[in-house]
Amino acid sequence: FLSDYHFEYTDCDVLGSRWRVAIPNKPETCTGLPDPVKGTHCTFSCNEGEFLDMRTQECQKCVAGTYSLGTGVAFDEWDTLPIGFVSHGISMNFGDTHTNCSNSTWIPKGDYIASNTDECTSTLSYAVSLKKPGSVAFQYFYPDNHMFFEFYVQNDQCQSTDSQRRWMKISESDWDYHFVQLNSGNNVLYWRTTGFSLAANTAKPVLLKNIAISGVSYTSECFHCKPGTYSDKPGAARCVPCPANSYSNKGATACQPCEADKYSGTGSGTCLQRPPCTTTDYFYTHTPCDSSGQTQLMYKWIEPKICSESVEGAVQLPASGEMMACPPCNPGFFSNNTSTCEPCPHGFYSNGTECSECPAGMEPVVGFEYKWWNKMPSNMRSSVFSSEYRSMERSTGWEVAGDYIYTTPSNQDSDYMMLTLTVPGYSLPHSLSEENERVQLSRITFVFETKCTADCKLYFMAGQSEWSNIVESWSGSMGKQSYSYLIKSNNTVSFTWGFQRTGIFSTKNEYSSDYAKIYSVHLTNVIGGVASECRQCALAAVGSESACVPCPPGHYMLNGTGVCKSCPSNTIIRPEQAIGKQACIPCGPNTYSNEGRSACMSDCTLALHHKGEMLNYDFFPLANVTSFQSSPRFTSKGLQYFHHFNVALCGNRALASCVENVTESKRDVKGDICQSTVVPSEVRGQSVVSSQPFNIGDTLIGVTTDVKFDDISSLDGNFLVESELPDVIFYYRSRETTQACKNGRSASIRLRCDPTVTLKNHVSLPSNCSEGTCDGCSFHFLWRSQYACPLCSERNYKEIVSACIQGIQRTTYVWQQPLRCTGGVSLPPQKISACVTLDFWLKFGVSIGTVAALLLITISCYFWKRTRKLQYKYSRLMMTAGDKECELPAADSCAIMEGEDAEDDLIYLSKKSFFTKIKSFSRERTSDGFDSVPLKSSAAQEMEMN
Repeated sequence: FLSDYHFEYTDCDVLGSRWRVAIPNKPETCTGLPDPVKGTHCTFSCNEGEFLDMRTQECQKCVAGTYSLGTGVAFDEWDTLPIGFVSHGISMNFGDTHTNCSNSTWIPKGDYIASNTDECTSTLSYAVSLKKPGSVAFQYFYPDNHMFFEFYVQNDQCQSTDSQRRWMKISESDWDYHFVQLNSGNNVLYWRTTGFSLAANTAKPVLLKNIAISGVSYTSECFHCKPGTYSDKPGAARCVPCPANSYSNKGATACQPCEADKYSGTGSGTCLQRPPCTTTDYFYTHTPCDSSGQTQLMYKWIEPKICSESVEGAVQLPASGEMMACPPCNPGFFSNNTSTCEPCPHGFYSNGTECSECPAGMEPVVGFEYKWWNKMPSNMRSSVFSSEYRSMERSTGWEVAGDYIYTTPSNQDSDYMMLTLTVPGYSLPHSLSEENERVQLSRITFVFETKCTADCKLYFMAGQSEWSNIVESWSGSMGKQSYSYLIKSNNTVSFTWGFQRTGIFSTKNEYSSDYAKIYSVHLTNVIGGVASECRQCALAAVGSESACVPCPPGHYMLNGTGVCKSCPSNTIIRPEQAIGKQACIPCGPNTYSNEGRSACMSDCTLALHHKGEMLNYDFFPLANVTSFQSSPRFTSKGLQYFHHFNVALCGNRALASCVENVTESKRDVKGDICQSTVVPSEVRGQSVVSSQPFNIGDTLIGVTTDVKFDDISSLDGNFLVESELPDVIFYYRSRETTQACKNGRSASIRLRCDPTVTLKNHVSLPSNCSEGTCDGCSFHFLWRSQYACPLCSERNYKEIVSACIQGIQRTTYVWQQPLRCTGGVSLPPQKISACVTLDFWLKFGVSIGTVAALLLITISCYFWKRTRKLQYKYSRLMMTAGDKECELPAADSCAIMEGEDAEDDLIYLSKKSFFTKIKSFSRERTSDGFDSVPLKSSAAQEMEMN
């Protein structure tokens, strides 16, 4: 029987031929199968809305209620993962076994499939074999720049598609369409996502739907239309969604209307019971002003209306038509005869009543300022996105209410109520110098308020599209307050406020009474804007007072005169309009103003008095942009990431730059110090993925050794002093404010002398604040370097004198230890001088000693001889006085006087031995004190001679 078997084609041969064969549905159930016959060529295909009838091998049209892509397959139902698709999660943390990514897969959500939202990498793949060149097309929604998303195709040789086209672009506002050509043969399609939010806020998932692949060999059957769609004619290539308040079953040829007490959305397969209407099912707004300056208060049901007014307990729509006075026109506009607000012409300004021309020497302050909300401004639009970001028919996410614009109730509490403001670009006023690189391009300021009973959140986004970078967010009820955001790039042309009542998906609307209100929005320096006031211009040369010119750099304007005065030396001009002397801001200690008087800078040198000494520093080797990062951190999944810092310390250097390279936007943040979050990864062919950049400091406010400066404390207790040398601290501030840092961020960098550190980026973070900050606003760093030491001087070295060797003496100079200086003076070269050795002095001493000894002997002999003479004279004197004892000789005695020759009267002593003569030199003295000298009489001499 025909029902016992079916036909299939054999594989194609090298010539593209194949055979049609019959295959039994159950083995060995029947005999007498048809013989194989020649099949169609492998390149044969049917058109859209047709299928190949294998019995006749001809194309037939699909019947009503079905559809066909001809040579393709389509996937538009995602209740489960279709056959052929594979999804798995892996860790990008280079094989870290602690990371569990098994549950990080793509999840079917009915009409679409959603990616993971964590830091794991989730891949959705599908393999298909094409018999001829084909294509793949799909719709995607990619709103979050904290998600990395790529689509690529690999062929038989594992060659991927062009790397420039594989990175998906951020969705502008709704579903985007992507189309890629495919080559014949085997193709594997990959959709891959990785989250890089690494914070408490989960990234928004990437959504896929309506994947269609063409180029397959053939399709032998048509597909039934899914519930909520229909095809009413044969040969349909796709099915049409049912309109609202109707439904259809699978394979329907028409949609059935819902009963009166039920409702449905577009493309629904069922109808739901209408709930009773409540006060959260309607909203109020105002009509445009009429000719008498009146407006009506109107109440409207939220569209599409799903509630029922006839059910018991339902609330009725309040009566509309109450007349109220129109609010004034917004600044820069005027009211014409038709009671509508028109913008003032160029060169004019107004406070909302009538336009006036700016006087000579003044220019209009151009921008947008919305204070009154009688109608939605032309460059604003409202929209609603469901919890999974599908666009609804509604556009009443925000409504005007005279004094403010507010969020209307929603069908689901998890809906996003979106309000988007778009601008064409920015232009600086003539009175501001474009040469000033620090002048702000524009500033947006808005006043808002939120009231919540659940976990509501208000997002403020800025960038190039409706789903842009999240600048700031507020959770829970917030009192009326103002927020400002500096615009630094001409690429920031879209601003979006998104309000979500709760992040938990629910079909109920328990929190519809929660709201967000915006009272005013003020945006400056906008191309095509209007003016609410005029700005004084500097007076040019005589005869051209009407021309608007800026003051020269370093000058401020006297209020109301247009006369420019020079600021004192070493001051900078405020980024905004420089009016009055208070616009001159003095630079902090050890800093100077740059040429454009727009910022204070350090020339990398410092002279410091410390303990009676002058310390000179040169930080120029540290001037270039330096990068460092925190210690590794890990998410709950185990993914490793770092906080990456870039610092431009001093000198006339380029600013530090931190980028976001997850998406194509390539957002770049520049300043003196900036931070980004980096994850080691191989995506995009680079070693790291960088996200969430922000500025820590864009203004240098001082260089000092004080541990507290300008209300910034450098956490002295976290960086204990290790030497007598002081730490040099650079203090920075950032003008960007956040909800947590209402005064902006600040940073202090301690430079500490450490001669052992040769690396230029040896920067450490506080031990108790491993991210560099304890409060998210004040950042602190310790930078150890040999280049943070003072310059060396003569007091840092000492001399060592060597011994005299062979008549040469060397003087060597060495650094005093521990060495606490760098650069500066160099060690003097070794000095060599002549000297006299110890051998020479020994010989000289012996010679002098010998001479002295001989001289002493000579002198001794001389005095000995004189002593002998004196002894002889004394003995003669005693002999003459021998007759009378104790009598002195008379004056005319015959004693020999001084100088007389006594040779004729020699006293001949008896001869003695040599030793006896020696002993006689030391005679004993008599008791009377005189030496006893034995004398002989003349008789004795005669006897001796005889």
